[in-house]
Amino acid sequence: MEGSSFSLAIKGIVTQNFLKVKFSLLYFSLFIIGIVILFLFFNGALNVHSYVYIQKGLFIYLNAKLSQLPNLMYNLTQLGDAFVLFSLISILLYYAPKIWEALFSASLLSLILSGILKNTTNVPRPAQILDRDSFVIIKKAAVGFSSLPSGHSITIFTTLTILLFAFMPTHIKLRILWSALVLFIGLAVVSTRVGMGAHYPLDVVLGASIGYACGILGIVINQKHSIWQWISLPKFYPFFILAFFVSAVLIALKIADEGLPIFYFSLLSLIISLFLISKAYVEHLKG
Repeated sequence: MEGSSFSLAIKGIVTQNFLKVKFSLLYFSLFIIGIVILFLFFNGALNVHSYVYIQKGLFIYLNAKLSQLPNLMYNLTQLGDAFVLFSLISILLYYAPKIWEALFSASLLSLILSGILKNTTNVPRPAQILDRDSFVIIKKAAVGFSSLPSGHSITIFTTLTILLFAFMPTHIKLRILWSALVLFIGLAVVSTRVGMGAHYPLDVVLGASIGYACGILGIVINQKHSIWQWISLPKFYPFFILAFFVSAVLIALKIADEGLPIFYFSLLSLIISLFLISKAYVEHLKG
């Protein structure tokens, strides 16, 4: 009974907080994107070649500093991987399905935007165009012409934006602390993309801004259209039981291959999620 009351309380908090999210919150991300575009415009860097070289010095400097902690960089950067990140927050499907409803819409939107922008900008990755001896590459070199925007940055900020507003406290001081914590986590994760030698600084700035916008839109869309409302219905839990089971197996394989601490947390969350939704589904059948 206590577990059920806790779940209902969380669902109530998330629902009420999402109702406070307005379209006008998009202005912040549009402002950041606008500032970046103006900076590039006034520096004649709206073409691929200039975009890369105007950031070269800063990229090499930040990469040298951040790459001093390669294990931390490699662990944290996994949080920009949608599979690992969504596995980590899988437990929220049971306790706060509204978060997953918003996440579904936001993720689809971010996937579309990321694909379009990567294919239209065609910015070469640092390892594709810069001398590889001039900066540090952690693990495998990221190559190709898909540097802008950073997909990992979009993913983490899309998710963190939804979590930010889902659990936003009512007290002003707590709101500031919570917002600062979420921002710190987001910046820590996106900075790894520079530290890994995979992206330029503006790739992650623009990626984070786009991710924030997608998170806001995901919440707003689900306020007006209950597209994913079925997620919270126990009769559809078998779909998630199968998805989480397969994900747990894949995460276990990742652990066997690399054994990163973040993978263990994702696996633990999946196991707990499987237990909770399986139990809820059995109770639904008994009905």
